[in-house]
Amino acid sequence: METKEINLKDVWETFLSDISDKTFLESWNWGEFQKKMGNKIWRFGVFENEDLISIALIIKIAAKRGTFLFMPHGPVIKCQMSNLKCQILEELLRRLKDIVKQEKCSFIRIGPIWEKNEENIRIFKKLGFKEAPIHIHPELTWQLDITRPEEELLMGMRKTTRYLIRQGMKNKDIEIVKSKSSKDIEIFNELYQKTVNRHHFVPFSLNYLMNEFLAFLPDDQIVIFLGRYKKEIISSAIIIFWQGIAFYHQGASSLKYPKVPVSYLLQWETIKEAKKRSCKTYNFWGIAPENSPKHPWAGLTLFKMGFGGQKKEYLKTQDLPQGGGWVSSKKYYLTYTFEKLRKIKRGL
Repeated sequence: METKEINLKDVWETFLSDISDKTFLESWNWGEFQKKMGNKIWRFGVFENEDLISIALIIKIAAKRGTFLFMPHGPVIKCQMSNLKCQILEELLRRLKDIVKQEKCSFIRIGPIWEKNEENIRIFKKLGFKEAPIHIHPELTWQLDITRPEEELLMGMRKTTRYLIRQGMKNKDIEIVKSKSSKDIEIFNELYQKTVNRHHFVPFSLNYLMNEFLAFLPDDQIVIFLGRYKKEIISSAIIIFWQGIAFYHQGASSLKYPKVPVSYLLQWETIKEAKKRSCKTYNFWGIAPENSPKHPWAGLTLFKMGFGGQKKEYLKTQDLPQGGGWVSSKKYYLTYTFEKLRKIKRGL
């Protein structure tokens, strides 16, 4: 087994095209986005007898709380055999530990796209990992199979959701438009800031949103949806279309007209667009844990689940402190304490 850097987009994306459980966080363009944000990245492939069996995108995160290597929703593995998964992780870690020393990082963080089960938990424990105090990307998502006809999808929704979509269709003052203009990212951001103030979450910057848009735009993998009521934009979403999956990655709305179902109709139009693009799955992205009415995402979770679908839960984000010395351990646990307190403050 050998780890090599992959520098060809076709090799990377072709491997992922044969994988069923994946997200755009492992896409080539997500790596390009990270570079636009000034982050150093590595794209690794694990080979066995010249056969590519796993890939992993590695990002160097230099934050005030500490510098670390992060693997988002990885590693992606062709075969899910337990012993092979463990061997692949061990092989990747050999390479990553060298980078940790070179880049002066204090730990390695992995956000696995592996199912949450005892077998996968044991693999990470065996290799010395511990649960991270926070997650960077969703560990619990809501996904909808959209291969069925539109009428069947509507009938699979919550009664209220279906009713509001149909009311929206009848309302001539509601208009849903698609945009591929970077200027509309600024419009989205204005609405996004209002959503932030209402739901009290930490927002992405305009620079972040713009760079994400520009990274996926050349391959026609991203669209801004704008929902207007009487010509005023009161709802918006940024959707990523990648390898047969649509991702509701960013959303924003106003409560100026609470009884006008613009957001419901907008979401339905994004699902219809995903079907036109031959997507099989619509990923609503993160949701709150069950029985968490005070969670910041509780209201949004109820909205998402109303469209039908099922939850998908991944293994908790995992940390591996590096160096072995007292100074290195101290750096990691200072970061751990800071992130733990921040999680409590945010009500997550």
